[in-house]
Amino acid sequence: MKITVDAAPDEETARAIASALSAHLGRSVELVVADGGDGDPVATAGDGDRDDAVITDRERRLREAIEEILAGGPERGHEKVEELGKLYVRDRLDRIFDEIAYEDGTFARHDADGELPADGMITGVGTIRGRTVFFAANDYTVKAGSLGMMGVEKEIRLAERAVEAGAPILRLIDSTGARLNLDDREPGDTHVDRYRGGRMFYNQCIHSGQVPQIGVLYGPNIAGSAYTPVFCDYLIMVEETSGMAIASPRVVEAVTGEETTMDELGGPAVHATESGSADLVVSGEGEAADAVRDLLSYLPQRHDAALPTREPEPPAANPKGLDAVIPAEPNAAYDVREVVDRLVDANSWFELKPRFAPELVTGFGRIEGRPVGIVANQPAAKSGAIFPDSAEKGAGFVWTCDAFGIPLVYLCDTPGFMVGTAVEREGVLQKGRKFIYATSNAQVPKLCVITRKAYGAGIYAMAGPSFDPDATLALPSAEIAVMGPDAAVHALFADQLAEMDDGTREGFLESMRQEYERHVDVRAQAAKMQVDELLPAGDLRDQLAVRLRTLRDKRRTERDRYHGTVLF
Repeated sequence: MKITVDAAPDEETARAIASALSAHLGRSVELVVADGGDGDPVATAGDGDRDDAVITDRERRLREAIEEILAGGPERGHEKVEELGKLYVRDRLDRIFDEIAYEDGTFARHDADGELPADGMITGVGTIRGRTVFFAANDYTVKAGSLGMMGVEKEIRLAERAVEAGAPILRLIDSTGARLNLDDREPGDTHVDRYRGGRMFYNQCIHSGQVPQIGVLYGPNIAGSAYTPVFCDYLIMVEETSGMAIASPRVVEAVTGEETTMDELGGPAVHATESGSADLVVSGEGEAADAVRDLLSYLPQRHDAALPTREPEPPAANPKGLDAVIPAEPNAAYDVREVVDRLVDANSWFELKPRFAPELVTGFGRIEGRPVGIVANQPAAKSGAIFPDSAEKGAGFVWTCDAFGIPLVYLCDTPGFMVGTAVEREGVLQKGRKFIYATSNAQVPKLCVITRKAYGAGIYAMAGPSFDPDATLALPSAEIAVMGPDAAVHALFADQLAEMDDGTREGFLESMRQEYERHVDVRAQAAKMQVDELLPAGDLRDQLAVRLRTLRDKRRTERDRYHGTVLF
């Protein structure tokens, strides 16, 4: 109902009058002024929207201050973000999260006369597909996202609370590093303080394996702060705008005399193809948001939580056609992703580090809607041999899957570890042992599938029979041997071959190859239980599904030690 008053009271009094009348009459009230012109109410109450609350000047001033802080840094900061083709950090958060539940530390460095809103670091909690996720995000409009003392404090509290709550941490990194301008720093602000600076990285280390840590790098990240992205379990880099290095090009030139650019020093191509630090490189902000949401769908809330599931889907390619994908010739190339397409649910393949050490393929998929980690030799690249980089790539992937309870399926088709002076100098033994060590110690369900070649120590890294897989499965195309037929015959008969003429040598080689292959026949090996089961290739998808289902409640075993001595 409308209630008319003779004169217009102030807003606070009008709301109080409307609220009191609504409560007394038990119905909604509109308070209008007799000579109000257009007749619009000056206050309403009781209409179900709870707009009958009395808003004080004190609260209004606070809300206005919050709005100013949420707007971020000065106009020039927003112009710089737009010039670089990036999103304002809050728009970035809106792309990734379905909802932001709350933030902490909004008024950090509010004493800096509005120059450092939120101290350039936004921390809080949001939801993605119904899951709680903690986040820390640099605001590039505030001093180029540089890290101040209160910003660091906010990140430290955020990470510690995430672990206590048992929820993933998402770091949206767009920072030039520590704030160097002394006018913007607080007295006594250093990077070595016990509860500041390095404490961020310390927490990332001790929280490793407790909850998933995902990082997205949007800009150049220099010096000590570049450890934030590399300590994340998974790192996504944005093409053209992102980069990371221990020193800027200017410092590199000053120290070493080398002239370089940020892109040459630590751009996405460097970390995607050479260092292996980037798990994914995406084309822009939209793809980065999608990648975060997709990646999270394979990971648990915390290390001992259940894995997220989806409705099962049949594979994109017919599983029954698998045998035709694998060539009969041991050395013929094929793309192992065609095998993966016949094993995992359609639209579930999520490859990690696709441009780094491509002779080994690693990624997530789903089988019957449940996440699984795939480790596969790639015959289409370097015949699937294991090089130092691919050994390290495999080790890291296996170790992280084990940390978060994600079952592993190994697809073995490798001539073994690469040999030669170059790989020895690159540490093939040192890095190879990491791969073997990770496979040995992983206690999630592990299934080894020998699709074709399993030569030399390659089968060790790929969870062969001696490395405690829950099953070693072989396809009819499988060959298990110390080395391939040609290499073995030349190694055994080198002296005799040197003395033969061409015609005699070729006939001898062929007969020895046949004899050798008779001894490595997979049926004979299956007869001696060197593999658990010899399967028609077309049955592999179903066999993986039922075995993973059976192993769902596999228990872990504590070993009597502090930890192993092989460092990752």
